[in-house]
Amino acid sequence: MKKLELEENLKKFTRAESCPIRNVVARFSGKWSMLVLCVLAENESTRFSAIGKAIPDISPKVLTETLRGLEADGLISRKIYAEIPPRTEYSLTDLGRSLMPHITGLIAWAADNFSRFAR
Repeated sequence: MKKLELEENLKKFTRAESCPIRNVVARFSGKWSMLVLCVLAENESTRFSAIGKAIPDISPKVLTETLRGLEADGLISRKIYAEIPPRTEYSLTDLGRSLMPHITGLIAWAADNFSRFAR
């Protein structure tokens, strides 16, 4: 690869305003976001408590923050039922569902290479 071509390729990562990793991938690649998306992909809709049970090492506060972030980014939706006690369910949006094949590919890669990273 020519030096000029290499420099041009690297520019897409150095410009914060146009970097896809900084502005898109980072939104769902945190410690918990992909796990939450995977749990939601398994069901049509999922209650908060069921997500917490599926990921037992996430605190309720962090789960709430993660769900709020994913909702703000349009990857999940939240539906509140006017019942006593109130019931809240989460589900993937069309955008979230369109992301899942890519996450599934990453999961397959991670499973194939897990032993290289396990400590």
